Amino acid sequence: MRLVDTHAHLHFHHFEKDLEQVLQKLDSYNFAFVVNVGINIEDSKRTVSFCEKHEKIYCSIGVHPHEAGKVNDDFLENLEQLLSCKKVVAIGECGLDYYRMFSDRDQQRRVFEAQLKFAKEVDLPVIVHIRDAYAEAYEIINKVGLPMRGGVVHAFSADEEWALKFVELGMYIGIGGPLTYPSNHTLKRIVRTIGIENVLSETDCPYLAPQPVRGKRNEPVYVRFVVEEIAKILNMNLEEVSERLVNNAEELFMC
Repeated sequence: MRLVDTHAHLHFHHFEKDLEQVLQKLDSYNFAFVVNVGINIEDSKRTVSFCEKHEKIYCSIGVHPHEAGKVNDDFLENLEQLLSCKKVVAIGECGLDYYRMFSDRDQQRRVFEAQLKFAKEVDLPVIVHIRDAYAEAYEIINKVGLPMRGGVVHAFSADEEWALKFVELGMYIGIGGPLTYPSNHTLKRIVRTIGIENVLSETDCPYLAPQPVRGKRNEPVYVRFVVEEIAKILNMNLEEVSERLVNNAEELFMC
């Protein structure tokens, strides 16, 4: 079966010691591609440089809500300069995070709205991070609108009602390791409710490792446990599920 990881941070320090071995597994496990995600301007520069060196790695550039309070007024110009790299396939991860509040709400809203508008201008999909802020994030997206191809709510952590609302806006729901946790009944219900056509597979590595490797560093090959769980939940053939998830990712990021 083919695999895809639509949200990774392979350029983080967690992979310094064995990055080549981690990347070699992408061929062994028949990966279509990986989307490596930036979290601020300098980090986005690093992920662009990283993906240019590796055939199956593409990237997203943006400012995470934790970093919103640190940006300069010209941050969008800095992002735009990175678009000269043809392997940039999305804007983000951007959004709202009211759980840790490393940036205040006004800063987060301003930077999120700016990136949504920017994504529309440059015609790239958005990767959206939301934590404890689903109502406000929905309000902003509904007001500003989405790029033509839409986007994905990464590491979805609300309920099925919210999942349907974001799907109706034109977004995929990013599903990763937490789906495999025995106690996470909500995510399992979400997958049943929205169906395979609205799901993207992801890891958020090095974080959120799935149940079979829980507590260890996550990496792209572990997305297979997510795919297996989706197939089990939907009572579908594993090959069919994996191919549909690759197709979903290609439709969002590669068109």
